[in-house]
Amino acid sequence: QVQLVESGGGLVQAGGSLRLSCAASGRTFSSNAMGWFRQAPAKEREFLAAISRNGGSTDYADSVKGRFTISRDNAKNTVYLQMNSLKPEDTGLYYCAGRIGGGIRYRHESYQYWGQGTQVTVSS
Repeated sequence: QVQLVESGGGLVQAGGSLRLSCAASGRTFSSNAMGWFRQAPAKEREFLAAISRNGGSTDYADSVKGRFTISRDNAKNTVYLQMNSLKPEDTGLYYCAGRIGGGIRYRHESYQYWGQGTQVTVSS
């Protein structure tokens, strides 16, 4: 079992930056691919970024490509999401997710472990 705890959300002006962290408990973190998702009010959960278990592969949604960077530190059991050039439409609840298996997946149904979410609000 893996437990995930996100941190780093907050209120930021458009054009600003935030760095989200997701701390994982459990001994299997280095075996798990990880992802970040976002959910805005009245919208479905949206894939943002994913990273393979060893960090060698990453992928991004078109909406965040070039602005967001996912990374991980397996020694610290932590995955990060660096968010730059933030826009008001980036506002939402940001979730960290982990999956059994090392490969990148894009659907939220492919992830077995979820954090509680951290709120990001971008003001115009």
